Amino acid sequence: MDAQGRGRADDIDPADQWVLNPNTGEYELRLSNSAPQSSVPGQRRAADRGARDAVHTRTASPRRRAPEAPGREVPPQRRRRAAPDEPLPGRRGRRPAKKKSKAKKAFMWTGGTMAFVLVAVGTAGYLYLRHLEGNVTTTDVGSAGKDGFSKDEAFNILIIGTDKRTGAGNEGYGDKGSVGHADTTILLHVSKDRTNATALSIPRDLIVDIPDCPTIQEDGSEKIIPGLQGVRFNRSLGENGRDAGCTMRTVKEATGIQPDHFMMADFNAVKTLTTAVDGVTVCVEKAVNDKESKLRLPAGESKIEGEQALAFLRTRHSWGNQGDLDRIKVQQQFLGSLMRKMSSSDTLTNPKKLVNLAEAATKALTVDTGIGKVSTLKDVALQLKQVPTKNITFLTVPVRDNPAEKVKATVVVDESSAPQVFQMIKNDTSFTEVKKKEAKEKAAIAARLKGEKADASEVRVQILNGGAPGGSAQAQLTWLQTEAGVTKSENAGNADATQAKTTLEYAPEQADQARRLADIMGLSGSMMKPGKSVTNAQGLPTMTLTLGEDFKGAGVKMNSSAAATPNVPRSTADKAQCAS
Repeated sequence: MDAQGRGRADDIDPADQWVLNPNTGEYELRLSNSAPQSSVPGQRRAADRGARDAVHTRTASPRRRAPEAPGREVPPQRRRRAAPDEPLPGRRGRRPAKKKSKAKKAFMWTGGTMAFVLVAVGTAGYLYLRHLEGNVTTTDVGSAGKDGFSKDEAFNILIIGTDKRTGAGNEGYGDKGSVGHADTTILLHVSKDRTNATALSIPRDLIVDIPDCPTIQEDGSEKIIPGLQGVRFNRSLGENGRDAGCTMRTVKEATGIQPDHFMMADFNAVKTLTTAVDGVTVCVEKAVNDKESKLRLPAGESKIEGEQALAFLRTRHSWGNQGDLDRIKVQQQFLGSLMRKMSSSDTLTNPKKLVNLAEAATKALTVDTGIGKVSTLKDVALQLKQVPTKNITFLTVPVRDNPAEKVKATVVVDESSAPQVFQMIKNDTSFTEVKKKEAKEKAAIAARLKGEKADASEVRVQILNGGAPGGSAQAQLTWLQTEAGVTKSENAGNADATQAKTTLEYAPEQADQARRLADIMGLSGSMMKPGKSVTNAQGLPTMTLTLGEDFKGAGVKMNSSAAATPNVPRSTADKAQCAS
């Protein structure tokens, strides 16, 4: 952190300027009386005051004391100066033992489990909004993203790592003269209830169609950049002036998932972030001596940072089949380790690390204007911190070799499994087991479904599509027959009307069959609809399953407790793995 840039002397340790407020149990920036409190121009002071209010910080400006609100009591220690030889409250070496627990509690509240660079930005934004505000670069992506951030909805953030050679010491990385392609791309989905998150890696060599892209020019005008068909995904950024909004539109075109915001970082981000946390622990099964990336590591665990961390992420020829897909797996393992390090007490209780982390992250980031304020990034991180690492899933877009190539260099979407993955993310479905406390729902299920359950082979049901994506009835039928043993099922086409919720209608004498199907599909009590049976193709009475707009995909339980995703490799952020 540039202390001189904030009006202080070079010999002041930035971490020493953060002290514990004994009344709030939170850390605050304490400046000398002779120095200006902010290097931000006057027009930003009002926003600064709002940011301080958002984090309950009541430190008055040294230049002009903020007026006290009527009836607002100011704590006595805020009205007097400390004696020259009296250490400020919370200084190292003089902090009362009982305050340590408060400090730890405060930092644990601001930290938590987060993802990639969002972690650092949000945590530091809570501590130091004013200075960091000027570090973040923004891009107006227009209609490609949302105007603001909602704390009450699921959200998707596209994290983009470029191969542009910006920054000192990066001349030898990436392609010479690269305009900054989408070298590493992860679509991060965070669930509405904040119980789980999914980080979907998108291969740079995936063949996609890049749509026409409206971009905002420096003078405020709009320019349409023509799209491309059947090209590598990484060309969605940089080439012909394409910005991150073009990459967001390409992701929507390829997956059907709408990114809400983006965060983009260059080579410097990896180097500075890993250095700020004093290194990240990684593991390799065999010793690595990669001539291309210059990575050298012994077998087993190592702590890496800076140039070595960047080399680890850029290494390709030492993993698996030496392809980009194997490199993606290693990158996911690295990110899991970085998350664990950022959420560790060693980081969260160290003011100096947090300040360094904040400076490093915000200077390396470019984001969309919808989340361009550090106060908003703080809100994003506070939502992310609620997600346990065990429920953060890493996976890659299911792909197969491009059949149009003799020499395998690119991949295409695997239509046998990718649509289900995309649909699960769109429908906010977890890829991990998430236990939810739904007492009322459990009571309703128990009341309606108590009794014996028929064998799956005895369940007779016809399936109607009443609002689910096209082909859902046939896909669910296939899954029920081949995976669940419900062989007496049939596709009855489309329902007469669209309905928001999936329902199962059954006659009283079919209650045992209804209980079995409800168990197989994870149907809730409110989805069970006692009524009449219909006649199937064999002239036998059968139940009616109508797939509504809430249908989560073939084989996916409606209660979101689990997802059946055969042949889709994945990992979670809480488990350390060794690269091979």
